[in-house]
Amino acid sequence: MTETQTELQIQIQTETLTEPEPEILTGTRGGVRAEAGTGAGIEAPALTAQVVAEQGRGTGQHRVVHVAVYDTFADWETGHTTAHLAQRGYQVRTVGLTADRPVTTMGGLRIQPDLALTNLRPEDSALLILAGATAWDTGDELAPFAAKAEEFLASGVPVAAICGATAGLARAGLLDDRAHTSGASFYLGGQPGYAGSAHYVEADAVTDGDLITAGPTEPVAFAREVFARLGAYKPDVLDAWYRLFHDSDASAYPVLMAASELGDA
Repeated sequence: MTETQTELQIQIQTETLTEPEPEILTGTRGGVRAEAGTGAGIEAPALTAQVVAEQGRGTGQHRVVHVAVYDTFADWETGHTTAHLAQRGYQVRTVGLTADRPVTTMGGLRIQPDLALTNLRPEDSALLILAGATAWDTGDELAPFAAKAEEFLASGVPVAAICGATAGLARAGLLDDRAHTSGASFYLGGQPGYAGSAHYVEADAVTDGDLITAGPTEPVAFAREVFARLGAYKPDVLDAWYRLFHDSDASAYPVLMAASELGDA
């Protein structure tokens, strides 16, 4: 064996034994982001070992987000979130109580769910989105979705709830020890079993670890928190996105256009 062949064999063996560095997600992890309207923010702590272990979720094989759909689904509340996640390469799938019948949204749209709730597993998802609906306030029909949210959170998979869905989580006890918001504090205060008033935050949207909550008038802030949690945009691009879609700030448009040309928006 020549000296060149020996060096090549050593190089091949070294490359075989060297494992690639794990990818670490960006975004808010394990801390509270109470922004938009409060002027306050609490810095999130460093990424935990659990977060590092999740490094594939939302960036590789788990680029799938699930949207719960049901009759009276408030279809406008998730539009910014799903549209822009789809543009960023995420697959959006709908989940119903069953998959064999369509649901009708509050806006009159008919949606045929992609899969039944019982078949949804946290390990197959990057995020579960729960929107508002009249049904959250008229009984326990949607309680199984709150139970699935609890399963997601226990597995370290994010859940994003807006409007009436926050009431469902409140009744399930999922807001008792997490910072959160909703349409109004007294709205949640009237929910049976709710004991999280000390953690209520007056903000457009709040992220506490794996839980995102927002009020009914803040679909853009809701989307911003989802994008931050999943690392869908770089921080400067996300800031520009929010300023454009929430504040109609024309100065943000060139930032987004430049990011788009680079594949970052």
